[in-house]
Amino acid sequence: MATSSSNESGPTLPRQRMSRARLAVVISGAGSNMLAIDDACRRGDLHADVVCVISNRADAAGLTHAAARGIPTSLVTPINGESRESYDERLASVIHAANADWIVLAGYMRILSSHFVGEFTGRLLNIHPSLLPAHKGLHTHRRAIEARDAQHGATVHFVTAELDGGPRILRGVLTLRPSDDEESLQRRVQRIEHAIYPEALELLARGRLRQTDAGAELDGQPLVEPLERHFDF
Repeated sequence: MATSSSNESGPTLPRQRMSRARLAVVISGAGSNMLAIDDACRRGDLHADVVCVISNRADAAGLTHAAARGIPTSLVTPINGESRESYDERLASVIHAANADWIVLAGYMRILSSHFVGEFTGRLLNIHPSLLPAHKGLHTHRRAIEARDAQHGATVHFVTAELDGGPRILRGVLTLRPSDDEESLQRRVQRIEHAIYPEALELLARGRLRQTDAGAELDGQPLVEPLERHFDF
């Protein structure tokens, strides 16, 4: 997912302020992670607010779910023959209009342009359904089973030029069961996603986490390996 631009002082982060962080959540489907994030905001576990939900698909059920909660929604559909860069410029305009601090990819199924990622470096997060760096890309649950992995899970990471390769923040880990198939494993991992994505975002909202030219930094120290949470779902 797209490109990062560098300078000696690191990426420009959202302004520090006492008010709650503003999240723009970008989806392509049902938006289950978006709903989990919004639930955490409403409970007070995440000191942020979902200020906009954006989708590239008109049939994304997450748009309906967000609207039912009173969250502003935007549909940015691709135009036939449009370049990735042109599409991402329109997406960026919606994000800017929402005055978002953080851009949260939650089941967004488009590859981002290098210009878009460079523009939002340090403010752009994704969650991937594997224990990165293992199983980048699609069909992660099937591949974990076929590889006879002992463990599987999900990873929250900053987005950089390398697909699913940005600095890792937090991994949720489970043990595969002999009875697991692709569908059952997907359901188990999704529960992990719903737990760890709000936790990672809270680190951002509290000002404890940031992306630097060297990678991720937590409480002023390099995050050499991601944080880990183990689950028995």
